[in-house]
Amino acid sequence: MGKVTGFMEFQRLQEASEPAAGRLKHYREFLLHLSDDQAKQQGARCMDCGIPFCQSGCPINNIIPDWNDLVYKGLWKQALDTLHSTNNFPEFTGRVCPAPCEASCTLNINNDAVGIKSIEHAIIDKGWESGWIAPQIAAQKTGKKVAVVGSGPAGMAAAQQLARAGHDVTLFEKNDRIGGLLRYGIPDFKMEKSHIDRRMEQMQAEGVTFRTSVYVGKGKLPAGVTNDATQQIEPAQLLKEFDAVVLSGGAEASRDLPIAGRELKGVHFAMEFLPQQNKVVAGDKVKNQILASGKHVVVIGGGDTGSDCVGTSNRHGAKSVTQFELMPQPPEQENKSMTWPNWPLKLRTSSSHEEGCERDWGVTTKAFKDDGKGNVKALVAARVEWKKDEATGQMKMHEVPGSEWEMPADLVLFAMGFVSPLAAVLDAFGVDKDARGNARAAVDNVNGTLAYSTNVPKVFTAGDMRRGQSLVVWAIREGRQCARAVDEFLMGSSTLPR
Repeated sequence: MGKVTGFMEFQRLQEASEPAAGRLKHYREFLLHLSDDQAKQQGARCMDCGIPFCQSGCPINNIIPDWNDLVYKGLWKQALDTLHSTNNFPEFTGRVCPAPCEASCTLNINNDAVGIKSIEHAIIDKGWESGWIAPQIAAQKTGKKVAVVGSGPAGMAAAQQLARAGHDVTLFEKNDRIGGLLRYGIPDFKMEKSHIDRRMEQMQAEGVTFRTSVYVGKGKLPAGVTNDATQQIEPAQLLKEFDAVVLSGGAEASRDLPIAGRELKGVHFAMEFLPQQNKVVAGDKVKNQILASGKHVVVIGGGDTGSDCVGTSNRHGAKSVTQFELMPQPPEQENKSMTWPNWPLKLRTSSSHEEGCERDWGVTTKAFKDDGKGNVKALVAARVEWKKDEATGQMKMHEVPGSEWEMPADLVLFAMGFVSPLAAVLDAFGVDKDARGNARAAVDNVNGTLAYSTNVPKVFTAGDMRRGQSLVVWAIREGRQCARAVDEFLMGSSTLPR
């Protein structure tokens, strides 16, 4: 590495951010990428490990030490090329990825990890600012046509890779805009949608055709697909017109909480609440928008989606925001000797939490109470503890006697994760499902069966639709690998990277 002793000389730098008081007044991004000098110093902290665990910790196996070193040396264009060699969309991951690579960083054993995500953020922003990112148009067309169903990060990655291989690619999306949960799940203050639009322009120049407001399936449109402009295409038509089909929809079936009062007004899934605000930011008019303004908000679920609900509620001007988590509070610091290089269980506080939120752990919600007019006015909660079952050895939840209490709640948001993709799409194609309701497909070629291929001829699958609810970075990995499998299916071999 360029600075052999850098990890001893320099401390980790956090990206600068706009103070909470100011950023709560808008929905723009508030994190600033590192300056050139700051990124160079952070790159110098990379230790040039004998075994770079950061690469295996990263689902797309980013060549992290190489671009850290290139940034340190000021070779930004080469750093960008190295970053793009494994990641189609670093502007997405550089903003919303939780950075498992940093948990695997060797320096993280006894110090603060290298700021890998912040360096990635700086590289890709500099690439766009410098005009280095251009369409990569295939030298030859293959004459093969591929349909990609679902335009989240898995679908976008698959479509881009297949277009660069020379295939004619059409990307179908049931919503009115491309991007999947990147567009209508992640708030704009975490990732502005101009990043998606910019990549769409690149992909269009590379030959990808985008078709929005098109639902691929049979029968009645599923819940959430109520756009009057939505067209419907049956799988048989798609299989007739295209040489291969990639199913890359998201895990959209939200986990419910069927308790007393569930039917009351003001009790919603997070994915009813968050997309509406994204649409408003995009300039749409949303009738009867779910608003947190002046309300006591309770978010049930302690993950990233719950955090997004917290940040959005505070921007609406909520009277109070409380977030419940069923599991016990994790430790503030993990035991690194026990967990490294794996992703640790520890307390994580997001920027949305810092903007204002009461957090509580080991809490179960038992019922919602009515105000007499069909609206939720309060919830009944209780403490729980987890004990090992002597017979099975599994941890089981037990309510703590006498711990029940009631608290005001004018808006309740379920952010407890997603259980499966849309079953209607898989059923329409006749795709086999696993025990969790995901499309059944292997990630490697097995006994003559191509990776990512389903039981239906010509039909492949990738992303959350195959592996279940996961990270953006996993979706990009799966989209890229699935594209290679499709290319191999169409051409007999492939030069696309896995």
